[in-house]
This record gives sequence, C-alpha cells and structure tokens, in this order.
Amino acid sequence: MAETPRHSVSVAGIVVNDEGKVLVIRRRDNGHWEPPGGVLEISETFEEGARREILEETGISVRVERLTGVYKNMKRCIVAMVFRCVPLDEPSRATEEASEIRWMTLGEVRESMSPAYAVRVIDAFGSIVQTRAHDGVDLV
Repeated sequence: MAETPRHSVSVAGIVVNDEGKVLVIRRRDNGHWEPPGGVLEISETFEEGARREILEETGISVRVERLTGVYKNMKRCIVAMVFRCVPLDEPSRATEEASEIRWMTLGEVRESMSPAYAVRVIDAFGSIVQTRAHDGVDLV
C-alpha cells in the first residue's frame, strides 16, 4: 500500500490596525515582505500558533478574530491557515526573524509582496473564507 503524502501546516496573521494598515515583516532568511507566520507546532491550536508566530516575529500581542483563508503551496506541500487579527500593543523595530517590521496600506502590500502572499492580505479584508493554491510566488 502506498504511503499517504504528508503536508506541513503553517499559520499566519493579518494584523490590521485602526487605520486599516497591515503589519508586515521583511524576513531575515529571504528578504521578502510577508505577513508574520510560520509552522504550527504539534501541541498548538491554529489560533495559539498564530498568536505565537506573530509575537515571535513582531513582538506584538494580538487577538485572533477569524479565519480568512486557507492556502496551499503546491511545490512545498505547505498548507497555511490565515487569520485576521487585532493588535493589542505596538510592534518591535526588528526581531530574530524579521529585519524590518512595518504597517503597510493595501496598495503598498500589492507593490511589495509576491502575489501568493499579497492575496492573503487582500482576502482578509473580504467577508468570506478563501481557498487558494500557489507555487510559492504566483497563484495557480
């Protein structure tokens, strides 16, 4: 019998402030602008993982509001659960994982992020949960 394929599960947070701006990080490992997030640990719920990853990468505590999308990286077999969040304090200037942390408008997000990540932010402003697949850069 063939072995069942395995997927990695990640979580990310679209943190939106009162001005409608989104908290984003420039990752130290690849220099890309992305929403904060990472691999879900075995013992965590989705929401706990999102709060932990956001805190680790930005220094900010959040309240998780709702699931906004599920995204699959077809090349790397990663399924990402993305949540809209509310900030409870202010972010750090930089962390071990983020060389820069900024509040961006949706226009800045579209210009700064690859389509596979910008769409996660844009989807968080909609009213329905989206499901999408991508190749790590572009939607497929």
